[in-house]
Formats: sequence, C-alpha cells, structure tokens
Amino acid sequence: QVQLVESGGGLVQAGGSLRLSCVVSGLTFGSYAMGWFRQAPGKEREFVALISWSGGATDYRDSVKGRLTISRDNAKSTVYLQMNSLKPEDTAIYYCASDSRIRWPPGFDYWGQGTQVTVSS
Repeated sequence: QVQLVESGGGLVQAGGSLRLSCVVSGLTFGSYAMGWFRQAPGKEREFVALISWSGGATDYRDSVKGRLTISRDNAKSTVYLQMNSLKPEDTAIYYCASDSRIRWPPGFDYWGQGTQVTVSS
C-alpha cells in the first residue's frame, strides 16, 4: 500500500519561511518523479513544483519561481518543499504526489492527505 504523509505546514507571517516534508512508503521512491500541488479555498488544485527521480530536473509554476525550492532525499524516501518569502496568496492546502511509472513528463497517481499553509499579511 502506497502512503504519502505530508508535514510542516502552519501559520506564518508574510515574508516568512516554512519547509514541507513528504515521507513516502510502499513504492521504490527513487524510481519515480514527485510533485507538490496546492488548493486554495474555492479554487481548483494547481501544480506547484516537480522533481525527477534523480533530482536532476525540476520545474515550477511561474508565481513561485525564486521563492520555493523542491528537493528530495532518496535515502529517506522524502521530498521537501522549502518555501521562502511567503505571500498571503500562497495560502492553501499543499499536497505531495508521486508518479507510478518511469516517464517524462511525469503523471501523478498517488496523493497525500495534505498539509495546511496559512500566510498572514
């Protein structure tokens, strides 16, 4: 059974930082691309960032480039999202997701339960 468990969310003031973590079990973590998505109240879920199985390739939505950084530690089966210079518009539930096949661009078939990030102005 594949499980993705996010942590690290919370309440932070604008300009502050948070680091989200997602621990994955039940699959060969180092074989698959990983991603972070978010969903704000009343809005659809949107892509935030992705990272290849080796960590050698990353991609971000334009609005977070230069502020958010995705990384992974395959030895710990964990993917991270370092969030700096946070803005109120970053407020959302953040989800990590995993691919289930070796492909590029990746698809995302497994999802975590989400962690709330709230940025106050």
